[in-house]
Amino acid sequence: MSKVIVLVDGEHYPAVTRDAIQEIGRAHKVLGAVFLGGTEKIGSESDLSTLGVPVIHTRDYLAGIRQAIQQFRPQEVVDLSDEPVLGYKERFAIANVVLAHGAAYSGADFRFNPPAQHVTVSKPSISVIGTGKRIGKTAIGGYVARTLAREFRPIVVTMGRGGPAEPEVICGGEFELTPEYLLSVSKQGRHASSDHFEDALTSRVTTVGCRRCGGGMSGQTYTSNVDRGAAISDSIDGDIVVFEGSGSSIPSVQTDARILVAGAHQPVDYIASYLGPYRVTTSNLVVLTMCEAQMVEDSQVERMVTVISELNPQAKVVRTIFRPRPLGNIASKRVAVCLTAPKRVASLVSEYLTRTFGCEVVGLTCNLANRPLLHNDLARFAQLRPDTVMTELKAAAVDVVTAWGLENGFEVVYMDNEPIPVNPQDRLDQEILALARACISKHKGVA
Repeated sequence: MSKVIVLVDGEHYPAVTRDAIQEIGRAHKVLGAVFLGGTEKIGSESDLSTLGVPVIHTRDYLAGIRQAIQQFRPQEVVDLSDEPVLGYKERFAIANVVLAHGAAYSGADFRFNPPAQHVTVSKPSISVIGTGKRIGKTAIGGYVARTLAREFRPIVVTMGRGGPAEPEVICGGEFELTPEYLLSVSKQGRHASSDHFEDALTSRVTTVGCRRCGGGMSGQTYTSNVDRGAAISDSIDGDIVVFEGSGSSIPSVQTDARILVAGAHQPVDYIASYLGPYRVTTSNLVVLTMCEAQMVEDSQVERMVTVISELNPQAKVVRTIFRPRPLGNIASKRVAVCLTAPKRVASLVSEYLTRTFGCEVVGLTCNLANRPLLHNDLARFAQLRPDTVMTELKAAAVDVVTAWGLENGFEVVYMDNEPIPVNPQDRLDQEILALARACISKHKGVA
């Protein structure tokens, strides 16, 4: 029988609540209850004694739920309350607390499960998760890998929407992922722009590519083969594993630490409400991306930082911007650039490339993830006769851009997006290394 606690209120007669608890007790072991409030049908706390289980009653019901979970260690929290004591907002707040403690939260017609963490690895591990797509999570994942490679031998396990049916190992440091090679992969019917190719290309570390389909509100995937990828990471050479999430989905692996990537341009509600607080409170480091005027107003960045710090005072928040990092020489060349970034940063990227790398940007498209529009842009580029076509390794980068570039005799260069802290005093690399050292020390202590 699974162990549960129940949430009760004073808007129900105690006898009715007692009978409901007894009904639940036929299938589960009810360890206790948390009284949420309400006075219509309960005159004093003594009325709660008829419920037949220990009752926790605190002024702050969320604190009471935390206390009950720590005391009783339930697998599930069952909600027997209702309006007006609990509304939609209050129930999401409860869900965040319950999920952060690894329990399920259910009611009459709903159920929230924490993302499965049934997979473990013997090596120290860090997960990199996000609050959505196109926030730079893969770029941060690659940066984490490059940073860790200064001191360690990291392995990256990805779980992209276009990942392989069977986990695939790429030894990024042993051979070069050329445009010709990636195009050959694409012609085999594989997604050559998948995250494990990108991480291997930009960081030159060993990657294990996995796949997933579907993503729930808490980050659970509908189906994934990351469990098999995790087993492979345990069997190959390396001393720390980075598990990279996909979109807002979380790898089903129990890791020693968690880095959250959030876009400053996203609605504040993405972290302040719904199931955003769950992601924040279970993370050790938060990287806030897109923190520049072309993407978001300063007031929203400040609001995001405030919300994150209030939810998790222990987590360091690093504000960052992205800047392109070509993976080949583009100096003095006429370059056409293909991006997934919003159009509002196009001029910024163009100016940065020209100033930093001494190239001439003759064309730029932000339609890398929109194939019909991308084909139109490439036709326009053909008239400009660039020396080089530079592209992120995402979306249609290989089967469209690389194929087009090679067919037309243009050099193809890939690029990365490098995170740069807005505050020079923030050392993202040192935060990452410190987190990794703590994970490794933890494992040595267990051993």
